[in-house]
Formats: sequence, structure tokens, C-alpha cells
Amino acid sequence: MNTRTYLDWNATSPIRKVVKKTISEALDFWGNPSAIYQEGRVAKALIERARVSIGSICGFPPEDIIFTSGATESATLALWGKDLHASGIEHECVKAWTNTCLTADKNGKVVIKSPLNSCLQIANGETGVIQAIPRDLHVTDGTQALGKIPTKEIFEQVRIAFISAHKIGGLKGTGALLKKPEAEINPNIRGGGQEYGFRSGTENVLGIIAFAAALEEADKELKNGDWERVREMRDHLEDVLLDEVKDIVIFGREAKRLPNTSYFAASGWKSEHQIINLDLSGFAVSAGSACSSGKLRSSGVLEAMGVSPQLASSAIRVSLGPATNRDDVLKFARLWIDKLKNNRS
Repeated sequence: MNTRTYLDWNATSPIRKVVKKTISEALDFWGNPSAIYQEGRVAKALIERARVSIGSICGFPPEDIIFTSGATESATLALWGKDLHASGIEHECVKAWTNTCLTADKNGKVVIKSPLNSCLQIANGETGVIQAIPRDLHVTDGTQALGKIPTKEIFEQVRIAFISAHKIGGLKGTGALLKKPEAEINPNIRGGGQEYGFRSGTENVLGIIAFAAALEEADKELKNGDWERVREMRDHLEDVLLDEVKDIVIFGREAKRLPNTSYFAASGWKSEHQIINLDLSGFAVSAGSACSSGKLRSSGVLEAMGVSPQLASSAIRVSLGPATNRDDVLKFARLWIDKLKNNRS
């Protein structure tokens, strides 16, 4: 089997060993958390322990944590019926419920003038650009920022935030909404009244406890400086590319970015052709958001930043993680440069 190099950590991250261990140990606790007998109480206790852990790391009391099936559902729960203002750089799950009347500059930065009426992501999943989050912002998307940069103080100053487990090495299908008491939300999944009545349906016990285990380890990595090592690799990658390809454009490079993300383009080589070519050579990269990269259209983020459709059609995103090593990055850089030159010859 050919060796694969995974460079798409913003799409999803590998499931952590501690998550696999946590799930394995919890498989015997199969009770329904809503049941009042012992099996149910044990399952409920596991959920509440996870709620306390996630709340502590994110700066919210446990009663303000609502578990969901992921960031998309959380965004719907947070935004439905509010007509908040947002910009075109937001994820599709946010743009679906907001008035995208706010503008982004050429670096993907957005200025919020009315926080209580607005939604703004902490960091962009394509460019990695980090926003200045104003106090009392109504909703923020913390999905890409969680675990990569400190977020606790940011979460504490907003009304509502949402996060996802699989971006930090947890399981897909698990997310959370962080909600201050004064923030109103409109429940759109109704039934048994689980999650304080805000999100009915039997809880995903394994996904929730795995989320807590993943976040606890991600928090340790962040405090230990693991992501600074990732930043050094990302910066070195970009230095190599800039040195070899004079017309390359790295989007958002002039702004503060996530430590692992590089979104770049050299005109004339279509994104989808690059991804297929690199995949056949053992490298997994993307053209942007995993929820939209399968569609043959330019990035909405780059469009909002004023990037020309021609250049945007050649953009690819490389996103690294703590398991990425320097050799992986250098091999990718050399391969991409060689293939670009061959494509242009």
C-alpha cells in the first residue's frame, strides 16, 4: 500500500487514540440517558461529565452547553428566524440563515458595527484568517478555531458560539452550541425535550464523551505549544513556494491566520486537476470547505474577498496538524512545484 500524506486537517482530523480508547471503554454503557433506572443514570452521568469538561475548557457553565449533531445543526439552532447580518466568507451553514450584507476586505477581514445583530466566525476554514470578535456578538462560529488557537476568552464575550467534534479528532455527527442565558434560540427539533428542551432526541452518548476526550487532549496540545511547531512548518512551506513560484498568491497572508492553514493559487492549473493529480501521488489536499469542494464552482470565500474567478479556480488549501512532519511538508512543496512547472511547460 502506498504511503499517504494527509494535509487536509481543516476538513476533518484523524480520530485520536484517546477517543478510540474512550469509546471502547464506554461501549458497555448502552442505557438510554433519559431512563431513571441504573443503566440510564450511568449513561446520563457520562454525558454530564463531558458537559462539565467541555464547558470548563470553553468558558461556559455546563447548563449552557447544548449537544447537537454537529456545527451545521448548531448553526441552524443559533440562527433560525433571526435574520442576522453576516458576510460572504462564512460557512454555507451560516449563510443559509443570515443576510450576507457585510463586506470582507482583500485579506478576508470583516468589520462588525452592530454586534448584537451579527454573526462572525472566529477563523475561516479556507484562508485561516482570524477575525477580531467584538463583545456581545450575537453568534460566532468557533468550529475551525477550536483547539488551534486560544478561544476561551473569545467564547466568554459572545452570546452564542458553536463547535464541532470531528475538527479536533472526535467523531463526526457530534457538535455543541454554547449559549448564554440571555440569548434566545428557537428549537427546531422537538420531541422528548432532551438538552434542556432545546434539542430533542436521544443523546449520542459515545459521540459526546468522545468529544470531551478529544477536546481535553486538544487543549493540552495547544498549551504545550504543538501548534506553534505547526505554524513554523506552514510558514516554511509558504517560503519555499514563494521562492520558487513568483506569481503565486497566498490568500490572507497579510492577516493573522490559523497556524496550520495555507490557501494559495498559481493561475492556469485548475483546482480539481491539482487535487486529483496530488491524490494519485499520495497527498490529500482540498480546494476549500469540505462541504462545498465537490462542487465545480469557485470559492465563495475568495469571491467575497474580491479575488478574480480565474485565479480562484486555481486555488487549493493545505492544512496541517500536529501529526504532520517537516518531511511531509517539503515533499509536498517539491511535488507541487514540479507538477505546476510541468503543467505550464
